[in-house]
Amino acid sequence: ASEEPMLANCFFICVQRPLFRGSLFVSKYKAMSTSALSKIEQAKRAAARQAVDDYVRDNTCIGVGSGSTIVYAVERLAERVATEKLSIQCVPTSFQATQLLIEAKIPITNLSNAPVLDVAIDGADEVDSRLNLIKGGGGCQLQEKLVAFNSKKLVIVADFRKDSKCLGEQWKKGIPVEVMPSAYVPVMKYISEKLNGTSVLRMATAKAGPVITDNGNFLLDVDLGVLQPDDVASLDTKLHLIPGVIETGFFVDMAVRAYFGQADGSVVQRDR
Repeated sequence: ASEEPMLANCFFICVQRPLFRGSLFVSKYKAMSTSALSKIEQAKRAAARQAVDDYVRDNTCIGVGSGSTIVYAVERLAERVATEKLSIQCVPTSFQATQLLIEAKIPITNLSNAPVLDVAIDGADEVDSRLNLIKGGGGCQLQEKLVAFNSKKLVIVADFRKDSKCLGEQWKKGIPVEVMPSAYVPVMKYISEKLNGTSVLRMATAKAGPVITDNGNFLLDVDLGVLQPDDVASLDTKLHLIPGVIETGFFVDMAVRAYFGQADGSVVQRDR
């Protein structure tokens, strides 16, 4: 959901949800002047809208990611469907994305019906100089990776804070690692002893106990320090080889382009 969660619990009952009821989804945003948004929200909005304009065409199937920037991507999708009469279908990556698409009245499908997508548009917690990503701040990295892997192109939308030379420079919350509940203690022990990493079990704020992913698993946030781009793939492999690990928040060699909204409202794009 890739990206900072709107709630600590990864089920993503969106804090902005009151804006998306019925016909208010588009009209509320049209009524909102750009000046009413913070510089960061303006940056997110600019990046998301640019990506939708560049990659979405009629008769396409689109993967829709999760997180706060994706709100603006769905906003732009809804506008274009209404004004251009586009025929599109979307595969959501989370409960949050599903609700946004339903309330925008954009048709939803799944990977069983559409196993190859034209493009996936998603956010990220951090992007390095080679477009390696950290995702999973919202706890949806497994479904996000499934959708990204089955898309012809993965396009990232983010604000300027997410643009780094190395992963771990700015994102200090660790690499999200989804694990089987019965395995979290031995996985944490292995990461500490063999990978010199520090892991914490992600705890919920609106319930007692840990965050539970949409897939019924636990999340570890693993601090491995600042990572050079050359080291990301090997670390991802080492994490995947630990029994009990379901998926990591590393997205290696998957994104083809990233759009970074800037504080002045402009957008910088970077290609792999």
